[in-house]
Amino acid sequence: MKRRQLLQSTAATAAVVLGRPAIAQPPRVLRYVPQADLTNPDPVWSTATIAYIHGYLIWDQLYSLDEGLIARPQMVVGEQVEDDGLTWRLTLRDGLVFHDDVPVRAQDCVASILRAGKRGNALQALMDVTNEVKALDDRRIEFRLKKRFVLLPFALSGVFIMPERIAKTDAFTQISEYVGSGPYRFMRDDWKPGSGAAYARNEKYVPRPEPISMWAGGKVANFDRIEWKTIPDPATQSAALQRNEVDWVEAPLIDLTPMLRKVPGVEVEVFDKLGSLMLMAFNFYHPPFDNVKLRRAVLSAINQQDFVNSVVGEQQNLGRVGVGVFPLASPYSTTAGMEALTGPRDLDKSKRLVAESGYKGEPIVLMVPSDQPNLVQEDQVANALFQSLGLNVQYTELDWGTMLRRRNNKEMPDKGGWTSYCTAWVGQSVASPLVHLPLRTNGKATQAWWRPTDATFEQLRDQWLEATDLAAQRKICDQIQLRVFEEVPFIPLGQWFQPTAFRNDLSGFANSPFPVFWGVRRT
Repeated sequence: MKRRQLLQSTAATAAVVLGRPAIAQPPRVLRYVPQADLTNPDPVWSTATIAYIHGYLIWDQLYSLDEGLIARPQMVVGEQVEDDGLTWRLTLRDGLVFHDDVPVRAQDCVASILRAGKRGNALQALMDVTNEVKALDDRRIEFRLKKRFVLLPFALSGVFIMPERIAKTDAFTQISEYVGSGPYRFMRDDWKPGSGAAYARNEKYVPRPEPISMWAGGKVANFDRIEWKTIPDPATQSAALQRNEVDWVEAPLIDLTPMLRKVPGVEVEVFDKLGSLMLMAFNFYHPPFDNVKLRRAVLSAINQQDFVNSVVGEQQNLGRVGVGVFPLASPYSTTAGMEALTGPRDLDKSKRLVAESGYKGEPIVLMVPSDQPNLVQEDQVANALFQSLGLNVQYTELDWGTMLRRRNNKEMPDKGGWTSYCTAWVGQSVASPLVHLPLRTNGKATQAWWRPTDATFEQLRDQWLEATDLAAQRKICDQIQLRVFEEVPFIPLGQWFQPTAFRNDLSGFANSPFPVFWGVRRT
């Protein structure tokens, strides 16, 4: 069944659903449908957004980013900067306690920093210039740096603070215990992959006194329990929301949102102001995409409007084209080299480039996350594009969790490996060279072994960190984008802005690239 036909049948079903009575729900329980099933709950091991949504519920951070992407103190009550910026001493605020009633110590923070520093993008940059990070006592952390790093608070904002015993787990091994000090506790016994998860309010959590601003400020938990319900089918999600069987659907299928806007008792809003950057990823470890000439041939055939249309349909206000390496709202967005994406498309010329690349018909395993509708739509366009170029593409559907595990498989594509996939990164995670993980190579971001080794990207990133003003940083971003269109480590496919849908008795949502639950309340 084609997508538009499916939506027509869904709308017809919804019209019947509207007549059903609402189901009463206790005001202290929030029923939430996440974008994907929670299969990998370790936000250090996994780059999946669902792991970060889970992480922000149960773990706290030393610093957190506000709506302006400025790092604000969270677990930190004060900081001292000495020796011309080479020594930083951070002091933890009072009353920080893990869910197992053990006080949070500086030693826990150091262990968490060291583990995350082996995987996190911004934190790796900090660790590269750090001589030593240690606990001076139970409440004070000291950084001794090789050179000044004014973005230290920003880099630490991505660290989830875990007990030392958990944080000592190897960074490339998933943790098996989920104890934090955040506003909610993970109910491990209620977690059933494929079904859902649950979280209980941490009664001992003491919020900061400041107003909420994205991930910063007072994380006030207004619900005793949050229940995640995994519902892969978009039509079933929407029907459950209309019947008041769930309170909040994180990522309804965009084509269904006009209908949802008309449903009494349902609101549809966009809380993500940066949008999601759509990308086509390649595996450089095996043929055929270890060949830069073939990657350039694919780039020459990309029409961003096709990919954006596949996700947003007629709601063009939710999509953007003419998008390069950085989201359009980022101060580092640039037009340098954009003719590679915006110039005239000539399929015959692109097919000639494929032939000239020496492509020998090797299979291209295109991984498609069947439970991520927006990504499925991207991959359908990619599949058609590969076919039009004469590539031997194998459209391979997997659930999101299985796809993430397969991404770590180094075998040849015909032996359980993979070749390409389409994805989307929340805008904040690709807004600058410091945090842009797709720009990292397999030299430093060793979790991404499938990426190329290109010292130029690392050198430009280091220069960006050394730049003294925004103008200088922007010039470096011009060079980065030009290099991307030359080496094609990935291909930008455009942007979309994902609406979220919820019952209209909920309020207090933070403007955030993905859902956070503090501040949300039922009126």
